[in-house]
Amino acid sequence: MASLIENLNQGDRFARGIGVQLTEIRLGYARAEVTVEEHHLNGAGVCQGGVLFTLADLAFAAVANSRGILTLGISNTITMLKSAQLGDRLTAECHEVHNHHRLPYCDMRITNQDGDLIATMTGLAYRMKKDFPFDTLMAH
Repeated sequence: MASLIENLNQGDRFARGIGVQLTEIRLGYARAEVTVEEHHLNGAGVCQGGVLFTLADLAFAAVANSRGILTLGISNTITMLKSAQLGDRLTAECHEVHNHHRLPYCDMRITNQDGDLIATMTGLAYRMKKDFPFDTLMAH
């Protein structure tokens, strides 16, 4: 059985396909990162909002599932505050705000390599009645 970080980095094929990767998971906290590349740019020449959403959403998935119960996002709200540029290294950090037994709630912040706040996101998830087994949160 794999760790949660390995499971999500390999299992989330969309995030993996665009270069988004989890770099840290602790109970109630996760961090994901991506470097803005040419294929991430929209028609205005800045990072497409879907990349930002996916980055924050992967960190959210890690936090929501860190308790070993299959948990799926049901409502997310993202606010874009500053454009991310080609070459920016973006980091999404997710913090669990409320560990409800059925509806956990989290806050995410996306920053660039200079610490500039790029976007914020909130997420509400639903815990299924199904285990989501893993050996440990991080790879050994």
